[in-house]
Amino acid sequence: MKILVRQARIADPDSPHYGQVTDILIEGTQITKIAKKIDAPADQTIEAAGLTVAAGFVDVFAHFCDPGYEYKETLETGSAAAASGGYTHVFVLPNTQPVADSKSQVEYISRQSVTLPVTIHPLGAITKCAEGKDLAEMYDMKNSGAIAFSDGIHPVQSPGLFVKALQYIKAFNGVLIQVPIDKSIGPGGLMNESIISTQLGLPGIPALAEEIIIKRDIDLLRYTGSRLHLTGVSTQKSLELVIAARKEGLDITCSVTPYHLFFCEEDLQTYDTNLKVNPPLRSRADMLALREGVLNGWVDCIASHHLPQDWDNKTCEFEYAKNGMTGLETAFAVVNHLLPGLTDAALAKLFSLNARNIFNLPVTNITEGANAELCLFSRDAHTVLQKADIKSKSFNTPFLEKELKGKIVGIINKGKIILT
Repeated sequence: MKILVRQARIADPDSPHYGQVTDILIEGTQITKIAKKIDAPADQTIEAAGLTVAAGFVDVFAHFCDPGYEYKETLETGSAAAASGGYTHVFVLPNTQPVADSKSQVEYISRQSVTLPVTIHPLGAITKCAEGKDLAEMYDMKNSGAIAFSDGIHPVQSPGLFVKALQYIKAFNGVLIQVPIDKSIGPGGLMNESIISTQLGLPGIPALAEEIIIKRDIDLLRYTGSRLHLTGVSTQKSLELVIAARKEGLDITCSVTPYHLFFCEEDLQTYDTNLKVNPPLRSRADMLALREGVLNGWVDCIASHHLPQDWDNKTCEFEYAKNGMTGLETAFAVVNHLLPGLTDAALAKLFSLNARNIFNLPVTNITEGANAELCLFSRDAHTVLQKADIKSKSFNTPFLEKELKGKIVGIINKGKIILT
C-alpha cells in the first residue's frame, strides 16, 4: 500500500527535515521519499490544513482491563482508543484477572497485540498478584515481552521488597514504574487534603502521602543504582525531589497526567466523580507548577493514566465512585490546549521520543528508509469529544463536549492508516 502525506511539518527533532513542510511517501511499512513536492501515484493521500507529523506516540501507563474486566475495556477497544489519540505503543497495567505476574499472562497480551493497529506492551507485575508480598518472576516476564515492571494501581508499599525489586532488575537493565502513593497516610481519603476538602466534607489525602514515598524510593534508588520511573507525579514538591535526584546523577524519570495539568482540587466542588483520581487532583499552585515543569523540560513524559470504569462505578455518590478516567483520546489535545508555548520538538519528546529512550523501544525517525510509524496531528484545529465518537468501551471522562485546541488526524503504523 502506498500512502502520500502532503505538506506536513516535520516535528521530529532528530530528523534532518525537522521544521520543514514536506510531502512524505510511504510504501508498505517504510518511508521511501521525503521532498518538498512528490508527484507519485498513491493508494491514499492525506492532506489537511496545518498538518504536523511526529513519531507515533507512546503511553507508559494505561489500563486495558483484559483479561477479567472486559466490561470496562478490551485490548481491541483500548487499541482503538489509543489509535484515536495518536498512539502507536501503549504500556498496559498488570491489574487484570488474573494479574499479569507470569510468563503466560505476559505472552497472552503480546500475542493479542499482533493483529491490532497499536502495539500493546504488557507491564509485568513487580509482586505476585500485585499484592506487595513476594517478588514475581520478572526475568521470565522480561524474556516473554514485558516492557517494564509495575504493580500498577497498587504501588509497592514495602521498602524491603521494593529495594529487592530494584536490585533484581539490574541484571537485565530493567525499569520499575511506581505511582507514588503511601496508602497508610490518609487511607480513607477521597481528594487532596486542604481547606477545600474540609468545606466539601470529604476526607483528604495529604501531599505528604506522595512526597514521603518519593523520598523513600529515591533513597532506595541511590542505594541500588537501579532505574526508576515515577508516574502520576502531582505536587510541586514531588517534582522538585525528582529534579534534585536527577541532578545528583540518579537514573530517575517521571511523567505527569493530562488531568493533573488541566484540573485542580477547586474543580471538585461539583462532586464530578470523573474527577476522582489517585493521586488526587492537587492545589492550584501544584497544578501550575506541573505546567511549568512540562514547559521547562523537567517532566519526561505525558502518561494518560487511562483507567476505564463502567457506568455503575462512576454514576454514584462521590464516596463510592472508583478512581480514574479515560484519557488516551484527549491527552494530546489537553496538553496542546494548555501549553501552546511548547515547541513541536518538545511535544514529540513528551509524547514519544523520551519514552522510547527510557524504555529501550526501537527509535524511529522521520527520514527516508525509516520505519513508517507516525502520528499525524494539527496544533491549530479543535477537538470537541462527543460520546458517539469515543472509541473506548467506557465513557468516564470530564472532557466530554469541552472544546480543546489540537486535533489528532490519524496514525500510520504496521503498514496501515487509521484516520480519526
